[in-house]
Amino acid sequence: MSRVPFSSPYSELASAWRSLRGTHDLRLREIACVGAPRTLLVAEWGHPTAPCVSISAGVHGDEPAAPWALHALVRDRLLDPAFAYRLWPCFNPTGFAAGTRTNAEGTDVNRSFGRGGTSPEARAILTANRDRHFALSIDLHEDYEAGGFYLYEPLRRGRSSRFARPVADAVVEAGFPIQREWVGLETGPPGSAQAQTLMPGAILVDAEGETPAFGGALPLGLVLLRRAARSALTLESPRGRPWDDRIAIHRVAVVAALVRLRADAMTGDERGRRPRGDGRAR
Repeated sequence: MSRVPFSSPYSELASAWRSLRGTHDLRLREIACVGAPRTLLVAEWGHPTAPCVSISAGVHGDEPAAPWALHALVRDRLLDPAFAYRLWPCFNPTGFAAGTRTNAEGTDVNRSFGRGGTSPEARAILTANRDRHFALSIDLHEDYEAGGFYLYEPLRRGRSSRFARPVADAVVEAGFPIQREWVGLETGPPGSAQAQTLMPGAILVDAEGETPAFGGALPLGLVLLRRAARSALTLESPRGRPWDDRIAIHRVAVVAALVRLRADAMTGDERGRRPRGDGRAR
């Protein structure tokens, strides 16, 4: 399925994305990381007036299946054309190239989105997104400790889960395991557990309650939920599974999330109202 080796250089990933421009109507450009000698690829697909979905991968360079899963979703035309997309093929290209969790400066990029961005990558991403609003943000990860798929769904207070159950169920129906045992699994920084509700295949997060546990070193999902996204998901495939399974799990989970988002758009959100324009690309 994957058509790529387990280990591949960042240049191969970037080349694979560039090869899609001529066949997939993909608009691809480079975003400068100010103060660092590197750029980030960002791709746009879909009609600019459609509700926009952000999908990203590769914030941790030692989770290589996630960026290739995002590429496979686009390559195989699995994204719902009812939406427009902002796609980030790899948030951390230096970490991807080195096979490390952190970037070239030793920073965990996914703990650098607070305070306006404290890594070159986070600042570039937040600046590029400053005038954008998303119906949904999806960030693809892998977990070394997990034996099955799971997701984080942070929720504003007073909001109920929309994605956890249908996405986890879709992974099970596709024949893959979901995480059911949480003892010994690190699910966040110290103090975050009290803001989390654990269920098979998902962790529901009280976004306001969990934010202080990060001490300002915020992950992308919490920042986007506060500023630019109606909903945010972090998807975790089990790093110990075979390569093609890890790719397939992300494909199934993303498609299931988009199916749920489409259902919301057709029937109105959980409060019984039609979605407003705050999810549209601008």
